[in-house]
Amino acid sequence: MTWLITGGAGFIGTHVVRALREAGEPVAVYDDLSTGDRSRVPADVPFVRGSTLDGELLRRTLADLSVRGVVHLAAKKQVAESVERPLFYYRENVRGLETLLEAVADSGVRAFLFSSSAAVYGVPDVPIVTEATPCAPINPYGETKLTGEWMVRAAGRAHGFATASMRYFNVAGAASPDLADHGVSNLVPMVFERLTQGVAPVVFGDDYDTEDGTCVRDFIHVADIASAHLAAARALLDREPGTDLTLNVGRGEGVSVREMIDLIGAVTGYGAGAAPAVAPRRAGDPARVVASAERIRAELGWSARYDVREMVVSAWEGWCLAHPGARRPATAAPA
Repeated sequence: MTWLITGGAGFIGTHVVRALREAGEPVAVYDDLSTGDRSRVPADVPFVRGSTLDGELLRRTLADLSVRGVVHLAAKKQVAESVERPLFYYRENVRGLETLLEAVADSGVRAFLFSSSAAVYGVPDVPIVTEATPCAPINPYGETKLTGEWMVRAAGRAHGFATASMRYFNVAGAASPDLADHGVSNLVPMVFERLTQGVAPVVFGDDYDTEDGTCVRDFIHVADIASAHLAAARALLDREPGTDLTLNVGRGEGVSVREMIDLIGAVTGYGAGAAPAVAPRRAGDPARVVASAERIRAELGWSARYDVREMVVSAWEGWCLAHPGARRPATAAPA
C-alpha cells in the first residue's frame, strides 16, 4: 500500500511525508517543484517531477508505484495572487484536481485525502467555526478549495474510494529546523523578516470587535497537520468505499495577531514589547476565525499537541538555520 503525496516537496508536504514514513507507511512524492524543494524529500522516497495537469504521467505513476492512497496537497495558495490571477488558480487547483481524479478513478486507489482550507468559510459570523458553518468563500483561492471538496466527494461516491477533506486553519511552526517555512506570506515568517530587518511588523487593522482590536486566528502547528493526515489516512482504509469526511484541523483556541507578534518578539529577542505599525484593514479579513476541533476528535481520536509558543520557537529555529545572521540579539532577555 503506497501513499502518493502530491506537493510532497512543499512546506506541509514534507511534514506529511515524514509523519507517514515514521509511522511505517510507504510513501512516494509527486511534485512539479514550482514552489517545492527536492532536497527536502528523502533520497529513498520515490519521486516523480510532474504537473497534476499531466494525466498520462499521473496514470503511469499510479500504476508503476502501485499507489492505493493519495494525499493531494499540490495547489496554488496565495490569496492575493488568486484575486489577480483567478483563471490561473482555477486551472491549477481545479483542473489539476480534475485530471488527478480522472487518473485515480481508473486505478486501484482506495483512499483520497484532499488538502482544503478554512478559506472555504469566507467571513464566518460565529465565534467557533464548525464543519456545518455555511461556506461562503470570498476569493478565488477559497472558491477553488470548496469546488475541490465537491469534486472529491462526488468522485469518491461515483468510483468507489473513501475520501476526506481537511480544512486547515493558520499553519505555523516546523517539526525540525530543516523543514521550516521560508516563505513570507504567512504571519510568523513575515514578522521574523521585518523584525530582523529592524522594521516594525504590520497589523492590518486594530479596530476589530476583539479584545485588543486585532484579528483573532486559530494557529495550528504543521506537525499537528501532518499527524492529522496520518490519522485520516489510516481511518479511510477502514471505511466503506464512497464514504466521505470533512474535518477542521485546528486547536480550537484563538490568538490575536497582536498577541502573536508580542510572543514572536519575546521568543526571538527582537522588538519585544515594541508596538507594531498599524495599516488599514484588508478587504474581507474576518475579525475572528477559530475552529471547532470536536469532529476530528470524535472521528479520528486526534487532537493537537503543540501550543503557540512551541510553534514560534520551532519556526524561529528554522529561520535562523536559513538566515545565519538572524540570531537572538545579545541584549535580549530569555524567552
